[in-house]
Amino acid sequence: MTIRSLLEKHAQEIPDAEALRSYEGKEWISRTFAEFLCDVRRTASAYGIAFALRPREENVALILANSPTWMSVYLACSGAGVSVVPIDPKLHNNEIAYILGDSGAVVVTTDRAHLDMMRAIVPDLPSVRGVVLVDGEGTYEPIGSVPVHALEALRADVRDEKWYDEHVAEADDVASIIYTSGTTGKPKGAMLTHGNFTADAVGALEAFNENITPSDSFLVVLPLFHAFSFCTNFVVPLLTGSAMFFVRSLYMIGEDVKTLRPTVVMGVPLLAEKIFDKIDAKLKASKKAQFLIKIGLKRLVYGAVKKGLGGRIRFMIVGGAPCPKHVLEGFKKLGITMLEGYGLTECSPVVSIAGPKCARIGTIGAKIANIEIRLADQNEQGVGELQVKGPITMKGYWHNDAATAEAFDGEWLKTGDLASVDEAGLITIRGRKKALIVNREGKNIYPEEVENRIAADPVVADCVVVGYTTGGVPGEKVGCVVHPNMDLLKERNGGKDVSWEEAEKIAQEHVHAQCHELADYKRVRKIVISKEPLARTSIQKVRRVAYKGTLDE
Repeated sequence: MTIRSLLEKHAQEIPDAEALRSYEGKEWISRTFAEFLCDVRRTASAYGIAFALRPREENVALILANSPTWMSVYLACSGAGVSVVPIDPKLHNNEIAYILGDSGAVVVTTDRAHLDMMRAIVPDLPSVRGVVLVDGEGTYEPIGSVPVHALEALRADVRDEKWYDEHVAEADDVASIIYTSGTTGKPKGAMLTHGNFTADAVGALEAFNENITPSDSFLVVLPLFHAFSFCTNFVVPLLTGSAMFFVRSLYMIGEDVKTLRPTVVMGVPLLAEKIFDKIDAKLKASKKAQFLIKIGLKRLVYGAVKKGLGGRIRFMIVGGAPCPKHVLEGFKKLGITMLEGYGLTECSPVVSIAGPKCARIGTIGAKIANIEIRLADQNEQGVGELQVKGPITMKGYWHNDAATAEAFDGEWLKTGDLASVDEAGLITIRGRKKALIVNREGKNIYPEEVENRIAADPVVADCVVVGYTTGGVPGEKVGCVVHPNMDLLKERNGGKDVSWEEAEKIAQEHVHAQCHELADYKRVRKIVISKEPLARTSIQKVRRVAYKGTLDE
């Protein structure tokens, strides 16, 4: 099974079923599975002929925001056995130049917004022999000896589509080389095969244990260059024959959800939290809603909430970071099934998922159906490093044997996450192995546990907990960086601005109060109040590594 074979199957069996919907120009445009495959075939032959691509020998790069074109170009290349390097379009010149250089990408597909960047970095990238602009028109000056093409012009030159038919990816071929972020060193390219992704989608669906069919539709919000969105918003719908609906932007998501009326929404906790907080604020501000809830007619209120989300959502699934408990419980009260999953890029990425019939708030569900897991070096509390073995684990890191060897213990991939597993097989993440704080008494403190406690206070807009040392003395203390909710403080101050000094004082007091419920050794000893929101990765995880060492004295 390959990602290409999934599309071809549905193009043959349900050719007229809707596959994609996106906003183009001033209207929503739909494409069937047959039309989707037609786009892929023509694009593949255009690239293969124009650039003389060598499947299984060369890589191409994709630097684009979400769109049907992203998917078409991806499948055109990976489906023919040419590995694709998906790149975050928001990265800086030097970051993209490093990934292009390290991966040896021979063709870069991007848009006109990145043309100046291409002009700046391509002259120093000897492997690149072509740049394609998906929104380009007419002709463009080459960058040195590297031609710049408009995608539609390339596609218009195709006389036959034999190249697509003659080059067919196999399950063991590398489909994506995804560069991991958030580390202190240079990014590493995880090589993930067609078999990795399809096995992950099959295993996740089996563990999820809920029928998803061509009548379902997935809301594509998260960036497809990220493994979680790629698998859950692209590979899974291709496996089930479901439609994929693209939002116009994060700012338009409220309006788009009502218009598109999806049945499945995948997101990161921050997105879910923002959606819930808006709903919660509206309910609290509505006297009518509060009255109906008070007299036992909450179903009317929650029904209206569901209608505001399109009225068809069956599941909301979050992953990529821990989801605040109040968000999970809040959606549950609204009658919307919200579930957590867990994974990492090197596992394609889903390792576990909570199904509607097997979920417990605070856990990340059970392992997917076709893998094995184990906890290495367990302590007295049954907490150890979660390790994974099975068809979802990466082939290795691109051109980095040392990093690949370090990532595995034999056949077991080391996740770097500390976890425990209960009698029902439900997994609870206890923290990051490298983020673990060990105090002078040898006690282990999991930063996420402390963060969850602090973040429960609405005065705290954002926080990150890190260990710090004093005077070079061995053993760490617990510290945190907090960004206060200035809008809430202003609201509580009768609509008047609160001075920064007062905000710092209030935030400090609230953090200490929240920590009162924790064991003494877990309590925060040092607090830094940040005026700016905390640094986050492209999928909105707080970049813990950015704050490691900043509190040391």
